[in-house]
Amino acid sequence: MTSQLIPEEELTAIRGQFPILERTVRGGKPLVYLDSGATSQSPEAVITAEGDFYRTVNAAVHRGAHQLSEAATDAYEAARATISGFIGGEADEIVFTKNATEALNLVAYAFSNAGFDGALDGVDPELAERLRIGPGDEIVITPMEHHANLVPWQELARRTGATLRWCEITDDGRIDLDSMRATVGEKTKIVAFSHVSNVLGTINPVDEISAIAREVGAWVVLDACQSVPHMPVDVRELDVDFLAFSGHKMLGPTGIGVLWAKNTTLNAMPPFLTGGSMIEIVRLEGSTYAPAPQRFEAGTPNAAQAIGLAAACDYLDALGMANVFAHEQDLITYALEGFEARPWTTVLGPLDAASRTGAVAFTVDEVHPHDVGQIVDDAGVAIRTGHHCAWPLHRRLKAVASSRISFNVYSTREDIDAFFAALDRVPSIFGLEV
Repeated sequence: MTSQLIPEEELTAIRGQFPILERTVRGGKPLVYLDSGATSQSPEAVITAEGDFYRTVNAAVHRGAHQLSEAATDAYEAARATISGFIGGEADEIVFTKNATEALNLVAYAFSNAGFDGALDGVDPELAERLRIGPGDEIVITPMEHHANLVPWQELARRTGATLRWCEITDDGRIDLDSMRATVGEKTKIVAFSHVSNVLGTINPVDEISAIAREVGAWVVLDACQSVPHMPVDVRELDVDFLAFSGHKMLGPTGIGVLWAKNTTLNAMPPFLTGGSMIEIVRLEGSTYAPAPQRFEAGTPNAAQAIGLAAACDYLDALGMANVFAHEQDLITYALEGFEARPWTTVLGPLDAASRTGAVAFTVDEVHPHDVGQIVDDAGVAIRTGHHCAWPLHRRLKAVASSRISFNVYSTREDIDAFFAALDRVPSIFGLEV
């Protein structure tokens, strides 16, 4: 993977392509946006692509024979091909959802629905057995999961009688592979984990964890929300069964998410939502379902958002994901150096930049993260505070909550300088010894 840092003049040009970065906040202060881990900003190319759909081809996708509907359908399916290619997949391997949370719920509900009579008629018996979850089966997760990759598995266990188990993580925020090996066993049917922690920024060893799951024939479900926007991701190289990510974290629109799985797997799974567009034949007595991915896209699809996400993929492709990763590694290194110079702060997760990407969460001695967030916000610096939808992780790290700065391709060292200038007001305001 060859890469280079984005040159200063190119970075300036990139920032000029994001209209929101020109605005001011809090009484005229320039916006410093360091909350891309929650929602990234969109370049003009994405905003234009989504708007052009409404201006030129807005019509029902897959539902009309007139020219406008044909054009809308062609644009929608072209977006599918672009987005699947961005992660090394095929067009018939990705399902559009409204976000990654829905994508992960889709998988969990498909496993749940697989247990009903007739749900797997016609499916290869060996594959059908793998899809059925019930009492005696186990689902393995990690303590660092976003709630979107935790609660669906809790609910699947509750609905099916399966047992939810979890491995341990280390004090510096890494998955304990010895614990994972001890937790995964012959009863394990699913292993679900994040590629990159949304709190810690830890890059987890997908190949090693997948190998552990493969030894017992378990399905591998990967939450890639914090990896696809920040580093090269190829589903063929990762060797996982399901992968989910959201558009709004990778310069794209809100309201669009992606589930990837091999087409043979998708076609074996029972649907999650039912209704129009996902059917093959409908009679009053019963219905049959369309092949994947359409069988998982009931109702009117989020076509404009899919086209916007495809534009975001094109934008990132043009930059080169290896270059995006190198740029953010530089920012991570710079930020970690800044925190090291402030002993009244504690960084959560690995302290070496090579082990993480995208985000740095931290705490300040004896100061609640919400207070930290308010102080830096007064200076025009937008960061995230709270549990970041990861309560169990914070409990494991003995943190009430945390503050988090997170980056994207438009972030700069100057943004980090502005953040630390604002953060340095905290000790005097709260009387900390520094």
